[in-house]
Amino acid sequence: MQNFFSLLKREFRLFWSNKVLRLLFIGAPILYGVLLGYVYGKGKVTDLPIIIVDQDRSELSSKAIQMFEDNEVLSIASILYDQNNLSRIAIEKEATCVVIIPKDFEKMTLTKKYPEITTIVNTSNVLTANYASTAIQVCLGTLKAGVQIETLRKQGVPENLLASQYEPFKTTFIKKYNRSTNYMYFLWPGVLATVLQQVLLLGLALSFASEFENGTFKELVKKCPSILNLLAVKIIPYLLMSFGIWFIYWLFTLWFRLPFYDNLLPLTFIAGIFVLSVSFIGILVSILVPNQLKATEILMVIATPSFILSGFTWPLSQMPQAVQAIANVIPLTHFLKAFRILIIENGTFSQTTRPVWNMVIIGIVCAIAAYIALYFKKKSILKEV
Repeated sequence: MQNFFSLLKREFRLFWSNKVLRLLFIGAPILYGVLLGYVYGKGKVTDLPIIIVDQDRSELSSKAIQMFEDNEVLSIASILYDQNNLSRIAIEKEATCVVIIPKDFEKMTLTKKYPEITTIVNTSNVLTANYASTAIQVCLGTLKAGVQIETLRKQGVPENLLASQYEPFKTTFIKKYNRSTNYMYFLWPGVLATVLQQVLLLGLALSFASEFENGTFKELVKKCPSILNLLAVKIIPYLLMSFGIWFIYWLFTLWFRLPFYDNLLPLTFIAGIFVLSVSFIGILVSILVPNQLKATEILMVIATPSFILSGFTWPLSQMPQAVQAIANVIPLTHFLKAFRILIIENGTFSQTTRPVWNMVIIGIVCAIAAYIALYFKKKSILKEV
């Protein structure tokens, strides 16, 4: 046991002596946590610039403009009265939408000739386009309802019948889990989990590869002949440091005032399984590819697209079957699913059984493969001796 602890100390010394690895493993999660926290800290977009082309200049068009001004998502960058140089002005003002109110808009509305308000949406950025166009639809829908109710009122319809005359049935939408559609709650945790996976893979890519390159693997085998102990010596330091990073992430949630309070203990347990699963992938590649640079390159190829493939931002069901198969062998995919169930949707631990078992299976398969690969590496080294 004393020998095992001395090897653990040796592993920590190797980690600490590598300045680049130390900076990446400790610095990257902190840097990304702070930087992305402030990037998405506002949570939702507001004051998106729009341009109004008011060709009517009537009382009704003024009401529409006032509604746009009162909406927190929209900010009127410019009010024009014709469409001259409209494209140039829209680019200069970085407008997300251009709303064109036609000539005789009020007159045609009152005489039920159904005029058309045209909205040109700049979809070069899908996020801002969706926010702005939705806000404009809400404003115009409210204006439309107001005009129709006022018309019915002038026709002598009693006040208590106005609502039912205007709409024959009501529709209610109830938002759950992220009621304010806060982008910070949605994206920030997923990116930080991705960063944790990347630094783990990067660190463990060097674990055995560095021993092979530096010629210290023989010495390590002599000190620790047990293959299980060899694997444990390499993984335990990163497991302990990962929970240090996990604690820092939790402090970040307090700093940025994120309401992630429930289910933290089960999520921490699942995070441990996630770290072990990722660690065995890193260990396996490090044994099979006894070159630090190549092992790092291979694991970065796995890690870099993992967030996109995870189904966290784009539904996994909408991807081709081949891509889904690739995504399902990456631990991040299953961890983010468990995270969403426990933290965002306030589900129970029993509802995360499937993603947890998927991570366990990935970890076991990679652990067995790493054990077999290390056995043959050790055997070849002993033959040389």
